[in-house]
Amino acid sequence: MPEIIDLSQEIYDGMPVYKGLPQVKIGIHATHEEWEGDENAFSKTPSVLKLEMGEHTGTHVDALSHMGKKYAGQSIDTMPLSMFYTEGICLDFRHKGLSQLISSAELAASVQNSGLTIKKGDTVLICTDHYSHYFDTEHWINGPGITAEAAVWLGEQKISAFGVETMSPGVPKVSNKEVHQICGEMGFTHYENLVNLDKLLNRGRFRFIALPLKIRSGTGSPVRAVAVFE
Repeated sequence: MPEIIDLSQEIYDGMPVYKGLPQVKIGIHATHEEWEGDENAFSKTPSVLKLEMGEHTGTHVDALSHMGKKYAGQSIDTMPLSMFYTEGICLDFRHKGLSQLISSAELAASVQNSGLTIKKGDTVLICTDHYSHYFDTEHWINGPGITAEAAVWLGEQKISAFGVETMSPGVPKVSNKEVHQICGEMGFTHYENLVNLDKLLNRGRFRFIALPLKIRSGTGSPVRAVAVFE
């Protein structure tokens, strides 16, 4: 039996989101008591929940249309599904602290130290343990991130995507905007708010699956990201 490791955050009412994004609201839309005509019920058992949230909630992938105005036509529903069903590797950057940058030289060294290689079409995951240490704290927004030149280096490897545990792939107000722009220019994407990446370290290659919702003209989508070891 294959081993499936869940890499996705739980989505719940009031969960932390990136500044300026819609707050997550989850409430009861319909109950079993209503369906059964029980007007005197003392409790409500949900049969349907109502979700209100942005596309970039929890563990999610950015569409190329999110990277800049000139990529407006490349929405999440137009991107090939092969970008979200790939092989993957995970790199160890647990030594990185708050708001610290990860350079291309450090990425290359980590790949070499892991004994792995980056293949065309791969998804490269970057483990920092930021989620386990800082989720839902004042420092959650202050995660480490890659530099602009590191994003270029990843693009030169012809990857499908890279993924991080943090709320942004770059460090906000330092490299984050540039990293997004480079993804658009070079035609690859990234995942944010991944979890459990430490469970992938020192285990070699794996199948990475993170299919987005088919949102018409969507700029991104929540995903249920998993790593599969055969």
